[in-house]
Amino acid sequence: MEQDKKKIGLANLTMMIFTCVFGFANTTVAYDQMGYASIIWYILAALFFFLPSSLMFAEYGSALKSAKGGIYSWLKVSIGEKMAFIGTFIWLCSWVVWMVSTAAKVWIPMSAFFFGSDKTQNWNFFGLTSTQFVGILAILWMIFVTYMGSRGVDKIAKVGAVGGTFVMILSGVFIVASLIIWICNHGAMMQPIHGLHSFVASPNPQFQSGVAVVSFMVYAVFAYGGMESMGGVMDSVEKPEKTFPRALMIGMIVITVLYALMIFMWGMSTNWERVLGKENVNLGNISYALMNNVGLVLGSSLGLSHVTAVLLGNLLTRFTGLAMWLAYIGSFFVMVYSPIKSFIMGSDPRLWPAKMTKLNKHDMPAFAMWMQAIVICVIIFAVSFGGSAAQQFYLILTDMSNVATSAPYLFLVGAFPFFKKIKDLDRPFVFFKTQRAANWVSAIVWLVVAIGIIFTCLQPILDHDYQTAFWTVFGPIFFGLVAWAFYANAQKHGFKAEKQQN
Repeated sequence: MEQDKKKIGLANLTMMIFTCVFGFANTTVAYDQMGYASIIWYILAALFFFLPSSLMFAEYGSALKSAKGGIYSWLKVSIGEKMAFIGTFIWLCSWVVWMVSTAAKVWIPMSAFFFGSDKTQNWNFFGLTSTQFVGILAILWMIFVTYMGSRGVDKIAKVGAVGGTFVMILSGVFIVASLIIWICNHGAMMQPIHGLHSFVASPNPQFQSGVAVVSFMVYAVFAYGGMESMGGVMDSVEKPEKTFPRALMIGMIVITVLYALMIFMWGMSTNWERVLGKENVNLGNISYALMNNVGLVLGSSLGLSHVTAVLLGNLLTRFTGLAMWLAYIGSFFVMVYSPIKSFIMGSDPRLWPAKMTKLNKHDMPAFAMWMQAIVICVIIFAVSFGGSAAQQFYLILTDMSNVATSAPYLFLVGAFPFFKKIKDLDRPFVFFKTQRAANWVSAIVWLVVAIGIIFTCLQPILDHDYQTAFWTVFGPIFFGLVAWAFYANAQKHGFKAEKQQN
């Protein structure tokens, strides 16, 4: 019976929010891009994006708990089928771009685990540059995962849970090691603090202009992404009107404090200029380079021999590689089918070409998955053979991923005031009591995300780096146009959107 189902309490919901949002690698990227100055941006993103948007998603999820299409259903009810289809297609783009990025990055933790460091930059085989060879490996990986996923072989996805546990252990190891280093060095920081200036100015020469600094907001928004997936559990939460806001506040405080603390702690072991200023360190291998350095500095601080310190750094690098590798593999085997399947199954089948909606004997949309794989492989090939060195290659992938992940929030947040206007809708959880409050908060959050995206796209143009600029905006624009074309084609063939029953 419905009432006999075990409800999710405060502690479990808080843990679910934490595991859904927190990412160890977000702290390493933040320290690399902005140093201590990233802390204030992470705090601002928590207050002006994470908290209000999470409350919006909770309202969506609780009111539309029986809807099967996830965010597609939320948008359809709020702003109509056409914008919902385009908005959700752009959401699908965020996962496609994630797979583009991760298919290339998955080889770095594998290399770190087996060799103790990132050797991918030395993989110059068959007359190819290292970037091109990694691109070919990424394409082969994508084909393999799609083949396995289309045949229903998704059991390997469970290794992601093991990887996630390892990443949590890794965070704990890093915090303990940093405190030991700090105590052994009598409170001295490897990255010196020069008053307030260190917390507002980046040591990274690429983040000196105002445009570059504001563009970092997208990195901060990305660090808090994922809460939209929590909207679907609201009907399973015990007393959601009280439990969810409490869990959210606890989760937000813990995640924000942990992010700020860990970014600060990187300064205990890592001097930005000496470690991150090197050419062989990039956004793909930053976590492994930093953890290797933690091991070296820890050994040195404890008075161990240089050989032992190097061994310690090597062990931490291998453990980081194993944790991230397992997490990537597990996530990949879910993401290759889950987003596209849920979107196709949740939307009107008349909006899609007939082949896209067919499920094979393994209950998988195989044709749609292979179309997705082709798009991903073409993008990987174009980016990896575009002439970029490794550092530029991973910057392009990171910017692509950040913008593609942030863009769907423009639809979800922008649709919220329209969702609030709907009458005769059962709303078990309501945080924004008035239409005016919903309008104002939505406008502020929407502007935060939009400004971050605009400045991220603008920065490479100002630097005359047109290749990065093109790929940064490519994903959402391309997928938005494809969605519009699909919808226009369906209308040509007599499709009419159902009128909403409010």
